Amino acid sequence: MTTIIKILSILLFLGLISQGYGQPCSLSDLSVDQSKTGAQVEGKPEWIVTITNKCVCSQNNAKLNCKGFQTIEPIDPSILRVSGNVCLVDNGNAIYRDSISFKYAWDNSFPLNPFSSEIACS
Repeated sequence: MTTIIKILSILLFLGLISQGYGQPCSLSDLSVDQSKTGAQVEGKPEWIVTITNKCVCSQNNAKLNCKGFQTIEPIDPSILRVSGNVCLVDNGNAIYRDSISFKYAWDNSFPLNPFSSEIACS
């Protein structure tokens, strides 16, 4: 009986690892980096934003806090959709280890902190 319990415990553990649970992910694995490009758009500095998922699992429906966000440079809404104080990244599609980038132009940078996502390990 003890052997059966040990075997079942090992199988459960291996099952969890194979589902990605062996490497816990969180919203903090979604990194947003910004820097000036050196270009000017209508007299305002241009910024490049790179969003990277540092987790092995995908992050879906990622949203950034966009409170006060402004730009005079158009952003493709399929990359960043601004709605009030919330910005939806990449139409809510899964963000894997590839980076997503966009540019905007304004006098100063905005924090654009991640505040929600759905983590999916498969």
